[in-house]
Amino acid sequence: MSEERKFICVSCPLGCGLTVTLDDAGEVLKVEGNTCPRGASYARSEVKDPRRVFASTVRVKGGKLPVCPIRSKTPAPKGKLFGIAEEVARLEVEAPVRIGQVLIHDVCGTGVDIVASRDLEAV
Repeated sequence: MSEERKFICVSCPLGCGLTVTLDDAGEVLKVEGNTCPRGASYARSEVKDPRRVFASTVRVKGGKLPVCPIRSKTPAPKGKLFGIAEEVARLEVEAPVRIGQVLIHDVCGTGVDIVASRDLEAV
């Protein structure tokens, strides 16, 4: 017995409708609907290990603004996003903050760093 999953590819602006056929063990048998090779690669990773870039803000102590935008340096496991959000919500950083500065190393044991998305000067 096989299973089909349908979703939209986000690898490029085309947004192809993908159909992934899986066997009973969850292995990918077939990917259909992609117009470029990236679609097939995206489909396989989305089924096996879905990941997303995490973006939010953190509180800043002594900064010209009260918050600073942050994001994950690389995509994080989708199943860990709520845990990452909770850890980020507890964080307060001291100004100044530099773009690309690592604010949380290996967030939630994912191997992904949370970095600042802009410079923020101190008051």
